[in-house]
Amino acid sequence: MNEQIVRIDADLLIPGDGDPLRNHTVILGNGIIDWIGPTTSAPRTGDNVESVSVPVLMPGLWDCHVHLTGLSTTSLDDVMRLSIPVAAARSVRDVSCAINAGVTSVREVGGFGVYIARVINEGSIPGPNIYAAGDLISPTGGHADLHTYPTGCVAELGEQGGWLRTCDGIPECLRAVRLQLRRDAKLIKICASGGVLTTYDDPMHQQFSDEELRAMVEEAARAERIVAAHCHGKAGIMAALRAGAKTIEHGTYLDVEAAEAMKEAGAILVTTRFVKVRMLEHGKRTGIPDYAYQKLLDTADRQRQAVELAIKSGVTIAAGTDSLSSGDDTALPWGLHGYELKLLVDAGMKPLEAIRSATATAPLTLGPQAPRSGQVKQGYDADLIAISKDPSKDISVLTGPDNITHVWKNGHNCKSPD
Repeated sequence: MNEQIVRIDADLLIPGDGDPLRNHTVILGNGIIDWIGPTTSAPRTGDNVESVSVPVLMPGLWDCHVHLTGLSTTSLDDVMRLSIPVAAARSVRDVSCAINAGVTSVREVGGFGVYIARVINEGSIPGPNIYAAGDLISPTGGHADLHTYPTGCVAELGEQGGWLRTCDGIPECLRAVRLQLRRDAKLIKICASGGVLTTYDDPMHQQFSDEELRAMVEEAARAERIVAAHCHGKAGIMAALRAGAKTIEHGTYLDVEAAEAMKEAGAILVTTRFVKVRMLEHGKRTGIPDYAYQKLLDTADRQRQAVELAIKSGVTIAAGTDSLSSGDDTALPWGLHGYELKLLVDAGMKPLEAIRSATATAPLTLGPQAPRSGQVKQGYDADLIAISKDPSKDISVLTGPDNITHVWKNGHNCKSPD
């Protein structure tokens, strides 16, 4: 079979890292970017060429914090009541929504992503590249536990293929990490602080001891995986950094000291402003429990301040939404990933900086597992999107899937006006 060559002539090229370029051409072949340069200098191509002209071309978007759960509500208690086959079937639609919105890669930090990734990779369903963590890991009574169910229910669910896992003490923590590696998880997700959607754990409290955290980070590192740490309170943030975690998820109570510690450690903040804004607007309507809504009220404005501080302080930031639910009418649906970039601009980023957080910076959240992605650069993965308008002038363009006219993933056309 002859190689399919794709030539894209762009009035404006946004490379992901760097200033936009006028009248540039990108040529794709064998799933990578073969050539990039001024259209006037573009090489001749043969007959077997897909040739497209677009107003704006840029790297495909990344969402660095998502969950494929199949939930239709914002109550984690429903994890126990939702059958795994139904959750997986709903997730198939969710990943299709991501591609339609211009998202070509996601970092899935707890859910069924390790399984959905296999189905996408074999070509059975459309969807983004999924770099999945497997289970969400916490101690007993922590953010991966369901506190109103009898002790042991979450452990049993985990053994049957669920995505919540509890462990206590270094031997159990090591086993939890190894179980995710057994499923080819590309990173490990742990809870270093309490959370919002679970019943009794306090977002301000550290979860796992320093020794447990360090053991999990070291075990992941042996397999060249990084640890992503769910952190709201400062105690959890600082403990995760001491242990060597490379990404801080949420970072709600980040302060000046924690921001400096993140920069010194070379850690990345994954912002998730989307989850707070959407839950305040739609949580009550979609089943958020009263205890979770109160914790949401307690943390929402503080998280906005933390993101503003991180931007001003020069903390490295990657965009993530915390998309969690299935269905357009749910609180945290897939397909609205571009809203995180608008919220970052609202918090003080320039549009090109927000774009970089969802393109060039995003693969760095995978550490040694990072692909050559997120930039329009020779030799990088041919994951690109075309847009009807310039998002460097108006970032809200990326919030509407209808504005994404074309999507190429690994050089294959996944969306076009035709």
